[in-house]
Amino acid sequence: MSPSVSNAAVGTLPEFADTNSVLQSITVQVGDLAQKQSMIDFLKDGFDFKVLRERKNGPMEDVWMGFGPEQMSIPDDFVIPVSSFAMNGGHTSIHISYNSESREALYKPGDPVPGDNIAYLQIGVPAYRISQMVKNGGDILSAYGFVDVVSPSGLPMRAIIGIAPDPMMLIAINCQNVKQSREFYEQIGFVEQSYPYARPSNGKGQFEPPQPKNSVYLSPTKNGMGILLLQAAKPRKPIQPNAVVESINIVYQPSEGTVVDVNSEAMKISDLSGVPISFESIKVFEDTELKTRIN
Repeated sequence: MSPSVSNAAVGTLPEFADTNSVLQSITVQVGDLAQKQSMIDFLKDGFDFKVLRERKNGPMEDVWMGFGPEQMSIPDDFVIPVSSFAMNGGHTSIHISYNSESREALYKPGDPVPGDNIAYLQIGVPAYRISQMVKNGGDILSAYGFVDVVSPSGLPMRAIIGIAPDPMMLIAINCQNVKQSREFYEQIGFVEQSYPYARPSNGKGQFEPPQPKNSVYLSPTKNGMGILLLQAAKPRKPIQPNAVVESINIVYQPSEGTVVDVNSEAMKISDLSGVPISFESIKVFEDTELKTRIN
């Protein structure tokens, strides 16, 4: 069951005026401090991710990385038309989570990916560095035209050289039944959108693949990150959850009259492929984002 959302926009960014929720981030778990640092260096040196936020709370250590401010409002130093989009708010992030009390290694670099429900996180960046991916523990699967790589945390990623409004473009999910998965996501506010491309060739060339056959791309808004539902190659074979992916995270505007407790736990459900989905109100998100932001 998903939370009750309002008809009002989430945040005050004009880009999100058409929606009451956004797919804001993906949370991955790392097993130790070395893996945490490898993931940070992999993203920073391989793709030019930036550390946006940090938090330490007891045994928990959290780092959020992305390409620009996450706040759901226009930053004070953003000036139209002088500032680049990278300086505006509304960017998505990868949330790296480490629990020092956990003794379970969910993934070791070089091992098979621990689950196949997450096909890949796709990013479109002006440049990437394969040598730095490898140096920091990435496992290159393919590098013909674009690169498919398993990150040091066990999150599969696909990187395309190109320009996207936000370099974090989509999360591709393997489904046993795309139609049923589509209906699930439509029930929580996702809408079919035009498939995003990072290059002007729109998938007609070796440097960016076209939208996969029989896939469906959905997002709460045309201006934010979405999900790509892929038909599993073997639909009768059970899809296994990738344990390193703790959740994909949705920020939403609660319905009028809803009392939001900033100290409450986020509501969580799972989709039909076993992908955990976390719902966090805009109030809770803004409070946490401001407290953990690196200025």
